[in-house]
Parts: sequence; structure tokens; C-alpha cells
Amino acid sequence: MKKILVICSLSVVLFSCGGNKEKLTVTTEKISGPVLKSTFKVWGNCETCKENIESALKADGITTSDWSSETKLLAVTYDSTKITLDVIEKNIAAVGYDNIKYKGDNEAYANLPECCKYERK
Repeated sequence: MKKILVICSLSVVLFSCGGNKEKLTVTTEKISGPVLKSTFKVWGNCETCKENIESALKADGITTSDWSSETKLLAVTYDSTKITLDVIEKNIAAVGYDNIKYKGDNEAYANLPECCKYERK
């Protein structure tokens, strides 16, 4: 009985510690036909970051993009026959911003304004 109690106690401690970890996932929903909306984490800090990230997504096939400095989430709507999520993630990394799939380009990150420099993972 003591053995079961110890195992149960350890399980509670182990699972409760893991509950605070941030989930780093991409959610994608179909809007209409080939049009998809994906939401995922992009690191940054401020309104300048928002402008930089969203400007990197002015590409054929992308209809909307909205990055939140509070949640660090980017929501992007795009035509999957014209652009892929992988290309979108690479475009963001190319201007210096880490996302859940790609680390931002080091030179581009170094050239960001001080207000845009975030703690890199």
C-alpha cells in the first residue's frame, strides 16, 4: 500500500510540473477551398516587430496577417495553392524573428532595433 501511495504522489508531482510548459504548436483551419488560416508563435516584443513580421508576409497568396505583441501569436490567412506554411515561416525567419519551426536569421536579428531584440531560445 505504501508503494502505491509513493508512486501516486510522484505521478502527481511529475504531471503537475509539466503543466506550466508552453505549447508550441501550429493550428490550421480550412476557411474556404484552398484558403487556410494558420496560427503559431513568433517571438518579438513591440509594434515595430509587428510591422516587420507582417511586412515579411506581403506575398502573393497571403490575404491577411496579424501578429500580437501580447500573445506572440501570428494568425495568417493564405491560399495554399500559391504559398505554403513552410515558406511563410521561412519568410518570418529571414527578417530575424524566431518561430516554432525556424530560428531567425542571425544577421537580420542583429540588425533589428534594440526594442525588437527578445530573449532567443
